[in-house]
Amino acid sequence: MDCARKHGRHGHRDATMILVAYRHGLRASEVCDLQWHQIELSEGCLHVRRVKNGTPSAHPIRGDEMRALRKLRRENLADAYVFVSERGGPISPIGLGEAAKMPSRIHPHMLRHACGYKLANDGHDTRALQHYLGHKNIQHTVRYTELAVDRFKNFWR
Repeated sequence: MDCARKHGRHGHRDATMILVAYRHGLRASEVCDLQWHQIELSEGCLHVRRVKNGTPSAHPIRGDEMRALRKLRRENLADAYVFVSERGGPISPIGLGEAAKMPSRIHPHMLRHACGYKLANDGHDTRALQHYLGHKNIQHTVRYTELAVDRFKNFWR
């Protein structure tokens, strides 16, 4: 996010895009299709519409994310989409990595996986994690809990 913020003309947009994609475990197409009507800034709520027949959900928006989104909204009052290109349309999933100034070996979908691993390592319930990420099948979620290094650390305390 720091790198994205410092490079290019759209540093704030790009850093906010990374933050939102990571915090909510969004796929590249989901972050590109995110529209302002899905965000309730007054309530601190993001209504996530999942692709791939995923389960929609409502996620809380934390303070730093709220401030970043408010600033972005002030900069783009007329836009329907949250993350817009220079031409005023939604950013394409194909160019998302370049727009966010990610090195070529890093793919935006890695932010979704990072979200899953972070929440699993923090001890969140697998079913709650399944719903948060919008997985219809829990088999897609257990991958995040299987590799947690200290999964059994405090079992007998």
